[in-house]
Amino acid sequence: MKLTNVVTAYVATQRSLGMRFTAADRLLRQFVKEMKSVRISDVRPEAVETFLQGKGTLTTTWRLKYNVLSGLYRFAISRGYCETCPLPTSVPKLPPPQTPYVYSTEEIGRLIDATPSLYNYRSRQQADMFRTLILLLYGSGLRIGEVLRLTMPDVDLINQIIIVRDTKFFKTRQVPIGPRLSAELAAHMERRRRLPMPAGERSRLFTSYKGQGWSYSQVITLFQRLRLAAQIKCPEGELHPPRLHDLRHTAAVHRVISWYRDGKDVQCLLPQLATYLGHVDIKSTQRYLRMTPELLEEASRRFAQYAQCGDDHE
Repeated sequence: MKLTNVVTAYVATQRSLGMRFTAADRLLRQFVKEMKSVRISDVRPEAVETFLQGKGTLTTTWRLKYNVLSGLYRFAISRGYCETCPLPTSVPKLPPPQTPYVYSTEEIGRLIDATPSLYNYRSRQQADMFRTLILLLYGSGLRIGEVLRLTMPDVDLINQIIIVRDTKFFKTRQVPIGPRLSAELAAHMERRRRLPMPAGERSRLFTSYKGQGWSYSQVITLFQRLRLAAQIKCPEGELHPPRLHDLRHTAAVHRVISWYRDGKDVQCLLPQLATYLGHVDIKSTQRYLRMTPELLEEASRRFAQYAQCGDDHE
């Protein structure tokens, strides 16, 4: 059976089980392209190793590719499309995953102040639109993909909420936003309506000057330019500079710091933060809360207050 047909059947099966499978589908189509669409039984281990390695130095993407292909070959073998799996039996030593970065409030300000550097004479709204994107990611903690899928009606300015549909776990949730972010979005939506609206009022919130929704790769490329203009560099000991996705980590950590400073019961509020971020359980949220110096200071201060209260009652 042709590799391309097996991939099509596998993707369809995964989606029938309720999985979006978008990224895996793209990766598998790239695999088909590099294998020259041969029969699945004719795929050679050497060719698979070349695909896993990719170009340049070895990265953690190797593991991602390996996991996706493992699923494909389990599916193919179970249905008799091939008899053996050409994946390597040993895993090479991979670099450690990138440590989530928590931007300081000063760095957030530098990113926002640097957005005029993204001005484009063809796409005159690009700089202002990216400014709104940064503020929305930081102010809401949304995933990048969730923001890029937002349409105009998903922003409810009256009730100051954002409706996030078709999320990572196929659930819809409502994310509250503050008055300042609401005002920013109101101004953005007014500007957005001056651009083409291919789907009418249901058009994408963030688009090119032609009204086409921004792609993930476009946004990442623009952020790399912005990070350079804001002079935010690679932290010492890390292989890569901070990412756009790290704004989500930052939003979570800064929210917890704010709770500590306001004297809130952080442990009781963590489940609410998990719901806010769209996590299926609190463990995912806890992984976001890296112990930054600021967060550690607030946690230590809270513990000191607790210990002092205990001493007072002895």
